[in-house]
Amino acid sequence: MKRARTATRFAHDRLANGILAALIATISWASAARANDPPNPVAAALAMEKSDRFPLTSFYSTPGNLSETHPGDLLRSEPFDGYALPKGATAVRILYHSLSSTGTDVATSGVVLIPAGTPPPGGWPIIAWAHGTSGVARVCAPSAMKDVYYGKDGLMPMVAAGYAVVATDFHGLGTAGAHEYLSKLAQARDVIFSVPAARAAVPALGKRWVVDGHSQGGLASWGVAEVEHELRDSDYLGAVSVASGVREAGFFQHLNATPGLGFLMSYIAFGIHAHYPSFRPENFLSKAALEHDADVTTKGCWVYGAAVDRGIPAGSFLRPHAERSRWVHRYLAGFSLGRVPADGPILVLAGEADQIVPIDGVRATVRHACRVGQQVTLRTYPGLDHHSVMVKSTPDQLAWIKARFEGEPATTSCPTVGR
Repeated sequence: MKRARTATRFAHDRLANGILAALIATISWASAARANDPPNPVAAALAMEKSDRFPLTSFYSTPGNLSETHPGDLLRSEPFDGYALPKGATAVRILYHSLSSTGTDVATSGVVLIPAGTPPPGGWPIIAWAHGTSGVARVCAPSAMKDVYYGKDGLMPMVAAGYAVVATDFHGLGTAGAHEYLSKLAQARDVIFSVPAARAAVPALGKRWVVDGHSQGGLASWGVAEVEHELRDSDYLGAVSVASGVREAGFFQHLNATPGLGFLMSYIAFGIHAHYPSFRPENFLSKAALEHDADVTTKGCWVYGAAVDRGIPAGSFLRPHAERSRWVHRYLAGFSLGRVPADGPILVLAGEADQIVPIDGVRATVRHACRVGQQVTLRTYPGLDHHSVMVKSTPDQLAWIKARFEGEPATTSCPTVGR
């Protein structure tokens, strides 16, 4: 079962409620057990994702008066009781006005998770949550999943600790339009504009807030800190970025060559095209990847992509010299971190065994951040990978967040990581 353990390690943002674990239990990943595979593992993946999914109702549709509203405005809300929440907690779905990376008006969905009990004076403290990669298809919205995608793997412990969690889906997930995958600015805007919309939907929320995100969401949360340098929101207290901060050079080739991650090339091609319509995925993806590209980006989410991936050898998802495109270079520049000033302290958490976002790249990103004056604290975890670092570091995340709300000064790692 060596391959099964590898697949589990690369599960990325998603083991909540055992869906991927169940898939791996159903589908033998060991080469010696190929004869015992189900007749159609891809169909099994789709079925498992469907079992965790709610239908996308008219709630997610873009209202006709979007252009008459402003970023951060609440477009609609509804209580929703279908999630697996901590005892006594409640949820309210929200649809709100956000902006794309180019400043276009977009409708974005999400959900507000409200702790049990009576809010403290001043209202519930807010964690604006930015999820990791779920997929790029519209059906991959966490607010349309029974466990809100992360479940007990860090998300519900935040609610149980007494924080109202405002969990954006990112536009294009749930709502109409293309998801701008790995667009730091687009996802940061979705997070920032979710907060006033959530307050309008749930008056018991307080004013002060932090942002916390994992992987793709870690990119978004660090991006929030950079955008806040211009906005100067006095109620914003800081950012937690988990398993993010990649070294851009060679990143795509790294994912392409890593078993179990090649399907992310289709997500990336989708994201580049969403941002730069002149970009042609066929000039980036290999012929083998293109055969499944439409399915991977429209039919299913992470588990489905991984099931499709297993039929294509690692290292064969990209065309030769795919990264030489000017659109690819612009896209890479768009998710670089630590190059510009940021507002508030940033806690960066990384697993030293992370195969998706290698630790050397995180350290390099933190060094850049120190050089431009960002207040960064880096904590690394020996033996933890991309998924387990999110789960195992949750107590550290919550302790750091609690200190921000209590007004304690934040530390910095800059003197020790080098300038």
